Amino acid sequence: MAVSAASTRRSPPALLQVYSDVSAEWVSGDNSLIANWSTTTDSIITHQVQLTTPVPFSEINDHTQYGSAFYSTPNTASATFQSGADVVVRAQFINSGALPNARDTNFRVVSNNWPVFALARDLGTVTAATEPVVFSVGHFRDPVIHSPAQPTSSRHSNAFARAQAFDTKVQNDANKISADYTGIVELSIRQAFGTIEFTISKNADGSFNANDIRPRKQLRYLTLCQSEISSNGNMNTVDVIFPAWPLFLYTNPAIGKYLLEASFRYQATGQYPNKFSIHDLGARCPNATGHNDGNDEHIPVEESGNMIIMSLSYAEKTGDHSHIQQYSALLDQWTQFLIEDSLIPANQISTDDFAGPLANQTNLAIKGIIGIRAMEEIENLLGNTAKAVNYSAFASDYVGQWQTLSASSSGQHLTLSYGNSSSWGLSYNLFADKMLKLNLFPESVYTMQTAWYKTVAQPFGVPLDTRHTYTKSDWEIWTAGIMTDSAGRDLFIGAVKRWASDGLSSQPFGDWYETTDGRPQGFRARPVVGGHLAYPLMPFFSRSSLVRSL
Repeated sequence: MAVSAASTRRSPPALLQVYSDVSAEWVSGDNSLIANWSTTTDSIITHQVQLTTPVPFSEINDHTQYGSAFYSTPNTASATFQSGADVVVRAQFINSGALPNARDTNFRVVSNNWPVFALARDLGTVTAATEPVVFSVGHFRDPVIHSPAQPTSSRHSNAFARAQAFDTKVQNDANKISADYTGIVELSIRQAFGTIEFTISKNADGSFNANDIRPRKQLRYLTLCQSEISSNGNMNTVDVIFPAWPLFLYTNPAIGKYLLEASFRYQATGQYPNKFSIHDLGARCPNATGHNDGNDEHIPVEESGNMIIMSLSYAEKTGDHSHIQQYSALLDQWTQFLIEDSLIPANQISTDDFAGPLANQTNLAIKGIIGIRAMEEIENLLGNTAKAVNYSAFASDYVGQWQTLSASSSGQHLTLSYGNSSSWGLSYNLFADKMLKLNLFPESVYTMQTAWYKTVAQPFGVPLDTRHTYTKSDWEIWTAGIMTDSAGRDLFIGAVKRWASDGLSSQPFGDWYETTDGRPQGFRARPVVGGHLAYPLMPFFSRSSLVRSL
């Protein structure tokens, strides 16, 4: 991160010092454990902290229990540092504007006088904008992932200039929607990227294999990993990757490819026994040990549809057909399952598993039918015309039947589940139809839902469905993407902005909250906020461009 400052006054001159610290809480989710630390002062001042007794491949409260946290800044003449109790170190800076370059060597329990590791810079007299004060913060584990094939390690680089250019692009794109939308996506991008890690393996001589990030045919599952933060800690959960997917397509689709690659590689071995797509690659991050017994959390229509939709959108966005070619058998297998179970979904959970299972879910059927239609496009890209025609017929027939099954008796809205006319929910799965420009569902459905949501909105948004008054911010933004007028769109965007800025949560941006009063419902710091980038994706897809890379 970088800090720059400029004075807004001419006289008297502004004197400015900058302070920042991290605590030993970075290295454990259990504050009763003992940490130790060190500080080096070469060209870079670096604090390093870790557990005295680490436990590899384990987590507590979404915190890793091994590896080291690092906090650094260039060792300039105006830079100072200190480690010690939080109240002591912070008071030192408040009183003098500098730190004494002192080291605390009393290694102790994290909660004992809360050790912090501080850095400060004296910027002196400030008039025009100062040169950026650069701090680097991170956590290093080696190996990163426990995989049946081989452990993997991590690397990173400083991309400050590119980050500035990226910030400008995000602001320009988001401002085309609204200032509220810009605020949402700027907050979301940092958090969503903070949930993923790139991994590489080592060569036989112990050196890093710099080319390993690129997908290869050998059986090594993980090229990029993501934790299901703040729920159950699963590894590379498909229905967590899916809501975050717009972020990856918008910023760098290769990141999405690496996330999908892990799931594809494992399931292509045949070790996962179910005919639908797997839910995750390991019950607890960072253990990518798979589910050879098939006893992962079963969300069959959801995950199968997700994998097909993401595969098509990646192929269309990039022109890279390697995934859909290499894993066409898996994609076909999942589509066959959707043909069996998506029109009238059996009693099952969706990605919103906290809401409980339900049979005949209208929105889940949308996901499955779009998955079948997406497979038609995949087969067209692969030149398999006969298969494409077959899937097209199924998708078209299912949409016709779905319109009858999902309609409320009043004709004013879609139901939450077939036959329950008093029920309704966010039809966020329709966003994939709009994003991919499949034109599968009739425009009358979108017009109807746009009108309906305006009648049931609460102060902080539209409830997820009629079973509760809570909602999810990612699905609200996706629903905003299917609205047929700007008032409907802005209803959802404004609600998410109010939730993000209401001050009722001290936790990182949560995606699950109460629409009546803006209270958080438990989730925090999750990657799914990458779904807030849905809107900038809309111009990227066009049916007329699908033949460009055949």
